[in-house]
Amino acid sequence: MPDAVDMVELWRGPFLESMHRGHAVICDDTGQIVQAWGNPEAVVLPRSSSKMIQALPLVTSGAAAARGLGSRQLALACASHNAAAIHVDAVRAWLDDLGKTDDDFRCGPQEPRDIALRDALIRAGESPCRIHNNCSGKHAGFLTLADHLGAGPDYVDPDHPVQKAVKEAHEEITGEPTPGFGVDGCSAPNFATTLHGMARAMARFAAAREGTSTQASAAAALRDAMIAHPELVAGEGRACTELMRACDGRVALKTGAEAFFIAIIPEKKLGVALKITDGGTRAAECAIGAILIRLGLLDPAHPAARSYVNAPIRNWDGLETGRMQPTAALA
Repeated sequence: MPDAVDMVELWRGPFLESMHRGHAVICDDTGQIVQAWGNPEAVVLPRSSSKMIQALPLVTSGAAAARGLGSRQLALACASHNAAAIHVDAVRAWLDDLGKTDDDFRCGPQEPRDIALRDALIRAGESPCRIHNNCSGKHAGFLTLADHLGAGPDYVDPDHPVQKAVKEAHEEITGEPTPGFGVDGCSAPNFATTLHGMARAMARFAAAREGTSTQASAAAALRDAMIAHPELVAGEGRACTELMRACDGRVALKTGAEAFFIAIIPEKKLGVALKITDGGTRAAECAIGAILIRLGLLDPAHPAARSYVNAPIRNWDGLETGRMQPTAALA
């Protein structure tokens, strides 16, 4: 099996100071690998990059339709959001509609990434709640599905009907039995797969069309919701949001903890999955940007592209001291 390969370089002046290694796969809708770097069969935890898979049962079960969920809620079900007002207000309205409260969430409280809301909590002497967790939209989806199934409140238990449905969807769309799971930062199981399996799943999302099957209809709805609402999937200043906007609605993107990233490309029916092995998010953002440029989906001169690919490194005095760039093999 091939090892991880050099993917992202950091230069300081004329010196190569650091190197990030990883794996990446581009897969087509037949499940075949179009291009790969490193080891396509490396077993990975896709972390939050799998949220659209975790949201599939919400739609395929009929729970989303029964609750009248629109594209904004579906985007939030796939989100790792900043907990800005645009996110928190929407999740709170969703909770209210379910007749639930913050205590019904099984994700932990998290300080908002959004500075304005974080500072407002501090000034008010209030502590962060579970609704501020970046995964609260996903958990609102889990609660919706649990209610629809008439299941109990501990929806993150691996033996709960919600997580059994997620595992089934995960194995079906990746085309592989999962070797197991790790518990994610939000307490939900995160099912492992190979990098090839994850790219295959993303290609199936890319090729999905409404009305062809229950799963394909659900995948298309979730993918299109992400593309329609990039501001909900992550938030201002985030790579997912900025790069989706820069691609003008041609791509759905989703980051995951420990330097995972996926891309769903409907017009080419391609899926991309990548993992930087040292967990460096900056490198995953650079690598996914480089792949989007390589596929002709992102203009390398676009300001968002320049923020992540061939990005200048500046010191505290604003001096440009170096640059971060993809390796020649990736670029």
